Amino acid sequence: MLLYNLIVENKELLKIFYALVIAMICAFIVIKTNRLFKISSHQGIRYLRNAFFFYGIAFIIRYFLGVLSFQGDLGQIYNFLIQIFFESFIIMAGFFLLYSLLQKKIESEVNFNSLFNQKVILFYGIAFVIAIIDFLWKTSYLMFISQIMLFAYASIIGFINYKKNGRKHKFLKFYFMAMLLSFTAWILNALAAVYFNWDKGIMMSIYGINIIFFLLFLYGIVKVTRVK
Repeated sequence: MLLYNLIVENKELLKIFYALVIAMICAFIVIKTNRLFKISSHQGIRYLRNAFFFYGIAFIIRYFLGVLSFQGDLGQIYNFLIQIFFESFIIMAGFFLLYSLLQKKIESEVNFNSLFNQKVILFYGIAFVIAIIDFLWKTSYLMFISQIMLFAYASIIGFINYKKNGRKHKFLKFYFMAMLLSFTAWILNALAAVYFNWDKGIMMSIYGINIIFFLLFLYGIVKVTRVK
């Protein structure tokens, strides 16, 4: 109880620490996956790298730049940009994770640029539209719905891949577990927003699940790169 009260009283510092940890994990994953791509030339790894690049930037925007405040019209514009970029980057990170699972089925030939190509630009557009609508409605509901659907699908694909090739590619186990965890976290996020008015206990659970999600990817990638 004492620990819980301490956390609640220092929740803003906790959020900054939470974002810092995740940003550092994302940076490490980006470096490791980039190295793994150079070794293996597996195109899906490029999109996995992009996902964590966007996750890292999104958390920096939300929890570091988001704490700044300005008065008047400048403040309104700043808050608008923070929400739009945060939601867009979070949604794009989810899209890139799913794309990394489907890359072989989607791309018939290698794209020179994994951040900007004809198929990926479509996802940028969708992410931006969702973020704009959420801002106008003053909610995050569309973001929640999009990510719940996305990670439900990604969990199914991850499970199928794990069952088919799990023995050969150990990383698929961590991939599936991470997708399932993120699916759970997004459901909890939606419930906390809609029914529980951002209950602190639920939010703490979400923070914990998110950290485990990122650590699972980090652990799996470190294991793979060590083997390489």
